[in-house]
Amino acid sequence: MSEHSLKITGIDHPGVAANDVETLATWYCEVFGYEKWFFHPKPVWMLRAPDGTLLEVMPKDDTARPERTTWTPGWSHVALRVENFDAAVAFLDEKGVTWGGEAVEAIGGGKVRNLVDPDGNMLQILQRESTDSNRIVE
Repeated sequence: MSEHSLKITGIDHPGVAANDVETLATWYCEVFGYEKWFFHPKPVWMLRAPDGTLLEVMPKDDTARPERTTWTPGWSHVALRVENFDAAVAFLDEKGVTWGGEAVEAIGGGKVRNLVDPDGNMLQILQRESTDSNRIVE
């Protein structure tokens, strides 16, 4: 048995490869309330959400983007938790986001709705009551 253990405390950041780093970073700040936290001249922006979690916006390479759906293998989307689902939908409508369908019940409870950022990356807004319980349902 190992004397070492891996104790994950959470996800530090997802990373998104952008057509234009500055444009996409600014969009996430204006639409979702992130702030530009750290810039690396590569260019890479590390953005910080109001809860302190991070999002990395980095330049894309020349690899062709495969077509994908929510169920395509690999990382699928980033779900952003909101306090008030209906207010968030109204705000995002004002920002002219492109929705990927209507709101549905979220797996595990709550409401969820898909959208895409200006580069076509899938996101979700999601409102849950809580994740504090030890809920396991089979």
